[in-house]
Amino acid sequence: MLRQITSRHELALFFAIIVVLILTTLMDSQHSYWNNPGPSAVDILRQTALLGIFALGAAIVIISGGIDLSSGSMIAFSGTICATLMLVLAPEEMKSAEPVGVWVITLAILGTMVVAFLIGSLHAWLITSLGLPPFVATLASLVGLRSVGRALVEYVNNGASQINIFDEQFRYLATSVWIPVLIFVVLSALTWIFMTRTVLGRHIYALGGNEDAARLSGIRTVRLKWVAYCLSAFLSAIAGILYVGDQSVAAPESLGRAYELNAIAAAVVGGCSLHGGVGTIPGTILGAFFLRIVIDGVAKIIKSGADVYEGLIVGIVVVFAVALSQFREAAAVGRRFFVGALGLVAIVTLSAVAGAVAMLFSDSAGMNSKLVGTATGVLTLVVLIGAFTAESAVARRKKQQR
Repeated sequence: MLRQITSRHELALFFAIIVVLILTTLMDSQHSYWNNPGPSAVDILRQTALLGIFALGAAIVIISGGIDLSSGSMIAFSGTICATLMLVLAPEEMKSAEPVGVWVITLAILGTMVVAFLIGSLHAWLITSLGLPPFVATLASLVGLRSVGRALVEYVNNGASQINIFDEQFRYLATSVWIPVLIFVVLSALTWIFMTRTVLGRHIYALGGNEDAARLSGIRTVRLKWVAYCLSAFLSAIAGILYVGDQSVAAPESLGRAYELNAIAAAVVGGCSLHGGVGTIPGTILGAFFLRIVIDGVAKIIKSGADVYEGLIVGIVVVFAVALSQFREAAAVGRRFFVGALGLVAIVTLSAVAGAVAMLFSDSAGMNSKLVGTATGVLTLVVLIGAFTAESAVARRKKQQR
């Protein structure tokens, strides 16, 4: 039954991607997807691969019943560690913008992965030994790693806040199309095999479904959490190395900012339940692709200043995806969402937010913002009032039957 539900979810997500592509093609004044499909496909594939790599780690942690808020800061910190090691191992070459050599790049990447293992292990220790909630443990890294990365850069680079990277071999790891995509495909395949074909993977599902039952069954839950958080840190570190190569600079203050929300969004949209125990790797891949398609579509439609709305878009997608899963669960138990005065206030608030968002987007896209915003707000209000009325009618019928 679970596999059937998951397959339906992935199929629906696939069709949603097609719908977004069609709408973007129609609403984009330059019709970029139609007129220039090659460059658009290349950019989407690269960005999806970079997002998907660390979204896989977020999915593993969520399936295990935890949460990792440190992905964005881990990307910034790991990229900083890699650049710092390159600067330490080849200071003259880095300062004179010369190639540092394959061995320096290899040692820097290996050192970065060791640091990722230590950070993932620290998260697991904070959660299992000290008993901190995963939210608090990884929130500390979200706040702290970026600051440590900036202090490290200033220490090794004579007070400068970033490290520039000129080595073309290192940059080619990310600037090429096929390497990030190939890395993403290989990591996705390995992660899928691990989660579905190994004992550890099946135990991670059991851990997320019911930790107490898993422990009583003899499953070593501490080890599983260690594995989950280390894998998340590893995957974020790989993404961090690629992002630094793509941008040619290690800037811990800005690199990867708010990317943890993107990772969680991709996993949740892909079908992972924040309650744990539910989710698939193919679903996460489709979730990452859907998120990038939506963000790219908004950029194509709005043109200038689209990055201003990226956080808003991701937030809406996350809330919408979680709300859909909650609606499915609520339908089975008959739970109501719009109850009493609080429900009515929520309806008014949601309608106002929908109208305001539509007005901002339409204004940026050159449409009649007041008309679009008003129409969207009114339509949302009508739909939600209909839902409120339907829920009330169902509740009354159940009460009469009793």
